[in-house]
Amino acid sequence: MIDELLGRATLKERIEELEEETERLRRRYEAESDRRADAITDKQEAEREQNKLEDRIAQLEGELERQRERADQQSGAAGTLEPRRRDRLSRGETVTVLDRLESFRAGPEGACTAVVPDGEVPDAVSTHLGPRQRLLEGSDTYVVCYDDADLLSVALAPPIGPASETPRVGWSDRFDLEREWFLPRGRFTLALVRADLFALGVYDGEDRQDFHGFESDVKSSHSKGGFSQGRFERIRDGQIADHLERARSALAEHRDGSLYLVGQQEAISRLSDHLEPHATATVDATGAPKAALEDAFRDFFRTELVVLG
Repeated sequence: MIDELLGRATLKERIEELEEETERLRRRYEAESDRRADAITDKQEAEREQNKLEDRIAQLEGELERQRERADQQSGAAGTLEPRRRDRLSRGETVTVLDRLESFRAGPEGACTAVVPDGEVPDAVSTHLGPRQRLLEGSDTYVVCYDDADLLSVALAPPIGPASETPRVGWSDRFDLEREWFLPRGRFTLALVRADLFALGVYDGEDRQDFHGFESDVKSSHSKGGFSQGRFERIRDGQIADHLERARSALAEHRDGSLYLVGQQEAISRLSDHLEPHATATVDATGAPKAALEDAFRDFFRTELVVLG
């Protein structure tokens, strides 16, 4: 009653309304603060996740670039694919390389020996080598050795090589290499034939046990006068034919064992059709027949080594 008379009731009601509004505002503020804190936490978590993703992207881009560089090196992007080493080995060097390859040991089916004739690379070897298979061009036959961990990868072009016209691939715990593919073994005949020179040696391994050789008078150039170029060519061709016929007769009389025919390519071609040599090679051996044969022997029994990677 007194409150009403003094106007306090109205004030109390107003105070209660304000207190309720204050409480409502307080709860709203607390809710907004909680939401703001959650938002800050969410933002920080999102930033951490973004940083992780950016780091991963940078890592993958670096790996991609490294793979691209390796691919460029292997494929020879500028057309300059090169082996790590290419060399023609003497007989002594060949023995050293064969010793090392034969000492290699891998797990069961861990060492591959592949015969690649005339550039016919088997699928398994092609898959392993990739662009490096282009390095096997340029030889009649390569013997390729590599292991399943790609620790070793070489190709050898032996002077004699396996008697195979088809590719083959074999896996074992070691490389399957026959020394007679690379080195003089057993009894054989090495014949050097040029348009004006012939030399034949019968060997037992590295020991020459018989020799027969001769030179023929073959015109080498046409003089300004005398007779026509056509007549000169006919005379010269006849002299070469006579020389090669003497070579055939010498081979028929003295040949013993497998025949290896070396010298000038044209002369080799004209003889090999009838003789069926076990191996042929172009060699640059000149001089007297016996000395030329010795040079030819050293040159023929060389092995090309290609370190593929």
